[in-house]
Amino acid sequence: MISRRTVLAGLAAAAGGGPLRAQQPAVELADVHIGVGGRASLYYLPLTVAERLGYFREEGLTPRFSDFTGGSRTMQALVGGSIDVASGAFEHVVSIQPKGLRIQAFVAQGRYPNFAFAISRKLAATYRSPADLKGARIGVTAPGAGSQTFAEIILARGGLGPKDVSFIGVGSGASAIAALLHDRIDAISNIDPAVTQAERTAGAKIIYDVRTTEGTRDLFGGPVPSGCLYTEEAFVQSRPGTVQALTNAMVRSLVWLRTAQPADLLAVVPPAYLAGDPDLYLAAFEKGREGISKDGRIGIEGARNTLKTLLRAERSLSESQFQLETTFTDRFVEKALARFG
Repeated sequence: MISRRTVLAGLAAAAGGGPLRAQQPAVELADVHIGVGGRASLYYLPLTVAERLGYFREEGLTPRFSDFTGGSRTMQALVGGSIDVASGAFEHVVSIQPKGLRIQAFVAQGRYPNFAFAISRKLAATYRSPADLKGARIGVTAPGAGSQTFAEIILARGGLGPKDVSFIGVGSGASAIAALLHDRIDAISNIDPAVTQAERTAGAKIIYDVRTTEGTRDLFGGPVPSGCLYTEEAFVQSRPGTVQALTNAMVRSLVWLRTAQPADLLAVVPPAYLAGDPDLYLAAFEKGREGISKDGRIGIEGARNTLKTLLRAERSLSESQFQLETTFTDRFVEKALARFG
């Protein structure tokens, strides 16, 4: 019987994942600590692939991971100094800027938000528009997370604000589905595979879907970077070798995912992430495949669309409070693409 480790090694080699012969950049911090907000979700699949196929190791890195309940908690850990790098929504990088914090994203995992908003079977019977969400209990990955911002944008379409509903942190796994099944929430704003499971297991009805090109264009007008690696700007400046190594690994992961087949995914993804239902996981992957970044670039268009989104959700903010060109850099991605793209 062929072991899972042997399969992983073969997949890595097929993707150019053997020992790199090119000279490695100087890595200032090999034991980099990365925070993630719900690591088993498909939102972070590129990160999982990079680790499982050994891309971080081949770049001279031995990353440690801490898993949080949502992106807002990950940002708090970064600002608090308990992690070195965060894997989370680009919108957090932008939204924190008016607070005087210099955070910078350096490689994208997703080119679309990869969220879906679903209502319970009970609410679906009377729902006609976002205005009908007034008073609803909405499950989000964590209070203040990107899933909440997404929900607030939908509420704004119905003339509602955050105070017109109750946001409840339910995570992005089994607890989120349990909240629907036990009538603790009326709607859910979440990521996959949770939203696909909400449809299949809890009978939820998806009414807004930004896992796809069409859905993202309809709600946001164009690409909106989602998951990315980000850190303090001072870290980027003082440890460029480490940032380049992280970017190299992530870009290689994105290149691998361009052509990955179902069998490839099942060999790479930890069995625990499949939650006992490989078919559901693969179905969720196919629904969100368009949203995975093709090359890791963030780009100024995506940054502008992100800001527009935030301004729609939080009317107390103004465009003059932001310097978008400092919220991201694509220079590390360009170097990685020259080698692996």
